[in-house]
Amino acid sequence: MSPNQNAPMRKINAAFIVLLLGMVGYFVFWGLGYTQYNHVALFLLATLFGVFMAFNIGGNDVANSFGTSVGAGTLTVPQALLIAAVFEVSGAVIAGGEVTATIRNGIVQLDSMPLQPLDLVFIMMSALLAAALWLLFATKKGLPVSTTHAIIGGIVGSSLTLGFIIADGGSSPWSLVKWEKIGTIAVSWVLSPLLGGAVSYALFYLIKRNVLEYNARMEEQIKAVKAEKKAYKEQHRLRFESLDEAEQIQATSAMARDAQIYGSPDFDYTELESNYYKGLYEIDRRKSSIQVFRALYTWVPTISAVGGMVIATMLLFKGLDNLHLNMSNLTRSFVILMLGAGIWSATFLYAKNLKRKDVAKSTFLIFSWMQVLTASGFAFSHGANDIANAIGPFAAIMDVLRTNDINANAAVPPVAMLTFGVALIVGLWFIGKEVIQTVGKDLAALHPASGFVAELSAASVVMGASVLGLPVSSTHILVGAVLGIGLVNRNANWKMMKPIGLAWVITLPAAAFLSVVNFLILRAVF
Repeated sequence: MSPNQNAPMRKINAAFIVLLLGMVGYFVFWGLGYTQYNHVALFLLATLFGVFMAFNIGGNDVANSFGTSVGAGTLTVPQALLIAAVFEVSGAVIAGGEVTATIRNGIVQLDSMPLQPLDLVFIMMSALLAAALWLLFATKKGLPVSTTHAIIGGIVGSSLTLGFIIADGGSSPWSLVKWEKIGTIAVSWVLSPLLGGAVSYALFYLIKRNVLEYNARMEEQIKAVKAEKKAYKEQHRLRFESLDEAEQIQATSAMARDAQIYGSPDFDYTELESNYYKGLYEIDRRKSSIQVFRALYTWVPTISAVGGMVIATMLLFKGLDNLHLNMSNLTRSFVILMLGAGIWSATFLYAKNLKRKDVAKSTFLIFSWMQVLTASGFAFSHGANDIANAIGPFAAIMDVLRTNDINANAAVPPVAMLTFGVALIVGLWFIGKEVIQTVGKDLAALHPASGFVAELSAASVVMGASVLGLPVSSTHILVGAVLGIGLVNRNANWKMMKPIGLAWVITLPAAAFLSVVNFLILRAVF
């Protein structure tokens, strides 16, 4: 890259650094007052760990989320960044409450042992740093791993360490962890990629068969008719040249009369005199009977409407609950139906305006727009689910530092959500390219249609998990969805899944081990 090309990039990088530092600086200023200047050193260190965790979530999980859009050619990295900035943070603020609560207090059995308030702080700080370090390692290797695995592994590791330290004869060190909750989460980890893959496989098989392959067949038929027409004109030229002068004059006169009426939309076939135009008419009639754009006028608007309705359902029945819109289920259903009808009409009209273009290019354009919609929906769902991995533990830390007490529930300050959201976006920009490459290109070749399917399938599963308060791995879900598409296209890169699968298996114990080390250091220092 030339110095002239480097200059704008350096300015962008500097702008992101200034943005992050400015946001973190403001948060520290606000947070010191919020925590009443209790344990200032711990608060500053916890803030550093939390922001570092959010940064690495952006580099791995958010990059994983937008890998399909970038890999399909629908979005550039800056465009993905913009969508992530808006919808990831919105999803976290609006819909992330239940998952945040699960991460914050759903893993540790707070009343099983006499805990000191700072013990909970050390547990969460250790888990944040351990998860962040593992995510950074995986990201640099281009491996999409689960931040959920990492943070829960970290919490379990530090909790067990504390349990063994403070356990006495009447208590078990294992009691600090809510193992039944871990079991539920473990089941969701197994089911989520399978569900993502199954939904993606079924939906993309439907689209491939009824849209992509149909369009390909129609294009082949059009090419065959065009080739026939070209050969017919050449044959006519050769026949014409073989005629004598009088026959040529007679044929030219008849063709001239036919040429005047052939272009008229209401001309009568019986009016044609020349054999040339009679044969040309038959070829053009067969060409016009080929319904090249039928899939774009029927299937694509329907698929687009269904996708929009799914995203709207997630918003109205879950995402916007915190806004207290006081809408009945019937009202919400009618809103969703009206939105679906509007999307169907808009897509149909858009397809009609593309009738003069190549059908493959038209399909690419329409699915590109549809993928922007699903990318936004998936970003919202991802924000609702996975940003909780950083916010949940940190919310618990701030509450303990503020009250000097352990509470089962703690509010998540909006400024904290915003700060971590900024760190998430900055992480995507600086270290997200390797994971984007892996998910978007290395696992399976993607087209806007397949990218649309992957994101829609993954968003549905992730949002369903968020509704249930289950911190599932969006990484597992989306990778499963991409592989489902790869199965349909028979181009899944199973060799790439070996290091990814190994990283998935290692994530939890690696984070747990790092968290144990972090916990022992923190407890020794503070």
